[in-house]
Order: sequence, then C-alpha cells, then structure tokens
Amino acid sequence: MRQNFAEALQHVLKHEGGFVHHKDDPGGMTNLGCTKAVWEEWCGHPVDEKVMRNLTPADVAPLYKRKYWDKVKGDDLPHGIDYCVFDTAINSGPGRAIKLLQGVVGTEQDGDLGPKTLAAVKSFGDKDLLQDYSKRRLSFMMDLKNWPTFGKGWTDRVKKVETTALSLCSSV
Repeated sequence: MRQNFAEALQHVLKHEGGFVHHKDDPGGMTNLGCTKAVWEEWCGHPVDEKVMRNLTPADVAPLYKRKYWDKVKGDDLPHGIDYCVFDTAINSGPGRAIKLLQGVVGTEQDGDLGPKTLAAVKSFGDKDLLQDYSKRRLSFMMDLKNWPTFGKGWTDRVKKVETTALSLCSSV
C-alpha cells in the first residue's frame, strides 16, 4: 500500500486556509477546512471560537485521515486521483466524492468504494478520469444554493486541484 496522505493533506490545506466564519457558509465556523460541528464530533465535546482559531495541521491530520482519506480509500487510488477525491471528500463529503468517481468510471453510484470501482479506476486513463471528475464536481457545486457567493472560489479550487492532481499522476 502506498501512503500519499501527508502530501495530499498539504495540498488540501493550501486551499482550506485558516479560520473563517462566513455568514453564508452553512458549515459555520471553520479552520483548516474543519467545521466546528465536525471538530466537536471528533473531540467529543463542545468547543468555542478560541479552540477553533487555534487548530493546527497536526490537530486536524488524524481527523482528515480517518474521516476522509480512509473513507475514500486514498491508499488504494492512483497517485493524483487520491488527492482529487480526498479534496472533494473534505469539501462535499466522502459519499459525494465516491459517487462522482463512480459516475466517471461507470460503476454503481452507491457511495461505497469497493473492488469493482477500484478496478474500473485503475483501468481508466488518469487524465481523462481527472478531467471528467472535475467537470462533474463543478457541476454539482453549481447546483448548490450558495453558488452565487462561493462559486468563483470553488471554480478556482477545482481547477487548481485538477492541475495539481494531473501533475501527480504517473500516466500523464
């Protein structure tokens, strides 16, 4: 098994940035891409703004590994595709990230990344997969009610993730 988690997390955190609390973001208070609700679930108790502001990459890494990377089977995905699917999982949830991948490779879109989907991913060309995946990801985002507020940033993120993922792929 390959371990690209640390590298993928570094790329993700470039997009997630630091502390934000935007009035139109349904995630509410967020730091390093981790919402207050997700952090409270992870640590098992309520937290305040000070705790959220003080989160570090070392704090959130175990959460991201277990809740997102492991759920999308990042270690089993080809390099580059692992990062792209992981980034989507953090942004839109692991189930959505997997369903988008399944839609690209033509397997049942059940949100469970099993052996059939993994085999289909590995037989697909990395460049074609990433380009189609990015289109589908952006299309999903465009249908969200807060697209007018966040659409420009989301578009930029999807394009940058695709570019980085393509550069990481061994077959490109």
